[in-house]
Amino acid sequence: MEKKTVFSGVQPSGALTIGNYIGAIKNWVELQEEYDCYYCIVDMHAITVPQIPKDLRKNTLDVLALYLACGMDPEKSTIFIQSHVPAHAELTWILNSISYMGQLNRMTQYKEKSRKSEENLNAALFTYPVLMASDILLYQADLVPVGEDQKQHLELARDLAIRFNNKYSDTFKVPEPLIKEFGARIMSLQNPEAKMSKSDLDENGYILILDNKDAIRRKIKRAVTDSLGLMSYNDEQLGLKNLLTIYSIFSNEEISKIVNRYEGQGYGKFKEDLAEIVVEGLSPIHDKFEYLGKNKDYLEKIYKEGSEKAEYQAMKTLRKVYKKVGFIPR
Repeated sequence: MEKKTVFSGVQPSGALTIGNYIGAIKNWVELQEEYDCYYCIVDMHAITVPQIPKDLRKNTLDVLALYLACGMDPEKSTIFIQSHVPAHAELTWILNSISYMGQLNRMTQYKEKSRKSEENLNAALFTYPVLMASDILLYQADLVPVGEDQKQHLELARDLAIRFNNKYSDTFKVPEPLIKEFGARIMSLQNPEAKMSKSDLDENGYILILDNKDAIRRKIKRAVTDSLGLMSYNDEQLGLKNLLTIYSIFSNEEISKIVNRYEGQGYGKFKEDLAEIVVEGLSPIHDKFEYLGKNKDYLEKIYKEGSEKAEYQAMKTLRKVYKKVGFIPR
């Protein structure tokens, strides 16, 4: 039986948080055991907002190294850099021709980012969701791991696939969302009503995957809980709920067992133990990331081989698309 295809990617826009690890990358590592996975570093998406070129190059290699350090296996998954496969840009141009301005104008992320700076008011950010649709449709993805903030973009990808198929005959698979329920949204340690983000102005609000041990301990110690002092997993104690979720995922223990263990002990001991569990969980990732950082030739080998595999699949789709729209094959 043929494996279903999964596509996903991360922007190389700086250091990644444990929210990115828990909500996405850790999940992707597990998916590669069951699916044919394409994992991309979406550097073309990154330039929809201003970037410093040398930092973008460094961040791209760092994300690749983090993918591998977290357990992605180039023997099981196709791991590549988006800009190394020109078909992403080519398909985007064609899908732009069937994308409606009104639909793109309603995209929440465009509204949010364009408000932040005039430099963000560019055509690339406006058509960002069309590029995302191209990423997915090029590989005939059956499933796309998405969080709440990306569901709108996946809906556009589905709409464009259906619209193209209706206009030119069946060409694209219509992708389905693959939604992780538990741990999909790790919240800020300082504002548990907001998603953890490296763009948070308060560095105590997030833990980076590559934070050192002391930083991890300090940030968890300062994490917001509440004045109740009761160990409970509910929506009335959002700060504690967030910390319990992190504990459960890093320890692979059920929430109920953790709650029972710390019942009546207050939050201090719980936070101390949580910090050590996170430190222990991230330590192998730190070690492998450091090793890979000293082996740039190996990283180059991985992204070159990955882009060759990705381009082969992408061009199979793009040739069909070119023929359908009336282009002369090259």
